[in-house]
Amino acid sequence: MAATAVGHGWMVAEGRYGPPVRSDGVLLRDATAEDVPVLTAALFQAVNWNSTVRFALPDILANPQLAHYVSGWPRPGDFGIVAVADSAPVGAAWCRTFLADDPGYGFVAADVPEASIGVAPAWRGHGIGTALLDELIARARANGMVLEL
Repeated sequence: MAATAVGHGWMVAEGRYGPPVRSDGVLLRDATAEDVPVLTAALFQAVNWNSTVRFALPDILANPQLAHYVSGWPRPGDFGIVAVADSAPVGAAWCRTFLADDPGYGFVAADVPEASIGVAPAWRGHGIGTALLDELIARARANGMVLEL
């Protein structure tokens, strides 16, 4: 697998948008339709970002304003990245656009994707969130998009 440096010691190899990124045993790869459970787990981490469980997973999935961040993944225009360490997902970041009649929490306009990111608590502080966000921004720019962060 050919790889090139992209900064912060992360490496990139061939993939859909360009390559998955690798460093310190962590791989960043494209999020696929099979990754809905991974994105849902990352959404749980994002919603409960300060380690206080404000919303249990069933509550998140039952709340249309939260569930729409992952339901029907991927829709046209969606893109995302999954961080994998020790053969298991440890985080994810993704972008999705919303309509004015079903907005996300950071809604700006229907053509401005909203970014979501979540990293498993045991893997925080290792640069995974930064790498996910850097790659998400790079992919948005490559597609001529501006992100709402």
